[in-house]
Amino acid sequence: MNSALKPLILIVEDEADLVTLLKYNLEKEGFRVISASDGEEALLLANEQAPHLVLLDWMLPLMSGLEVCRQLRRNPKTRDTPVIMLTARGEEADKVRGLNSGADDYIAKPFSPTELVARMRAVLRRAAPGLAEELLRFADVVMDLAAHRVRRNGRDVHLGPTEFRLLRHFMQHPGRVFSREQLLDVVWGHDVYVEPRTVDVHIRRLRKALNETDDQDLIRTVRSAGYALDQNTL
Repeated sequence: MNSALKPLILIVEDEADLVTLLKYNLEKEGFRVISASDGEEALLLANEQAPHLVLLDWMLPLMSGLEVCRQLRRNPKTRDTPVIMLTARGEEADKVRGLNSGADDYIAKPFSPTELVARMRAVLRRAAPGLAEELLRFADVVMDLAAHRVRRNGRDVHLGPTEFRLLRHFMQHPGRVFSREQLLDVVWGHDVYVEPRTVDVHIRRLRKALNETDDQDLIRTVRSAGYALDQNTL
């Protein structure tokens, strides 16, 4: 997917560790991310960058998330920008206050990144259906993320879960070379120990599933570097 077509997400959060975690998970899911650590910076960035969605913490320095949300709604440039509030305040009365300030959704901490991404996609589908498109395309390969289905040149490609995650990562970053270690982190996770050579096994399986007799091999092996999704594989 062209990076210009990826939804731009503004994270407004003063906890640096949480920003890092959110950024990692959102970029892995195909979003572009910018961040602000206080309300004033958030309003400036929202006005300048026109994000497609704002993840907004309730408790912020200088200005509360509620006030940031109200000001976003008053600004003609940002009044229709979807806002999801992130907060440790889980009481129903707080949720009502957040929604009444103009937020589109409300997620109490702690939350799972998987749930957050699902809620974001739901909000984006309502606000801008084109941005929530869950199809990735490269050459004659189409990946439907919602249906968990891959087709090449009109035929179904049957992949195991690991091969599906590998292909999704490649299709989200076409042309970029990833080392075995980088692929292990992204596809298997930081906390799972897997031999680097395991990547080679799954790459072979992915190639076998993608390529029939006359198909071009779209996965490029870069000696001493890793693998990339590339139409110029020779």
